[in-house]
Amino acid sequence: MRKHLEQESELVDFQWKLGMAVSSDSCRSLKYPYVAVMLKVADHSGQVKNKSFEMTIPQFQNFYRQFKDIAAIIETV
Repeated sequence: MRKHLEQESELVDFQWKLGMAVSSDSCRSLKYPYVAVMLKVADHSGQVKNKSFEMTIPQFQNFYRQFKDIAAIIETV
């Protein structure tokens, strides 16, 4: 029997954008693409929190592949 220790949350909104870092405090010229992801998640009491993170293009491609795998499994259920 599997126990669920985390409290369930609900994904309210999912947004993403493709960006290009052109410079930073420590590097004059970066020029690398990234994907910024912004989530709105409601906890069990209904309180909505914003979560955000960035991924490199290879990280995003892996993320995308995993969701495709999930979708394929769900179609078989």
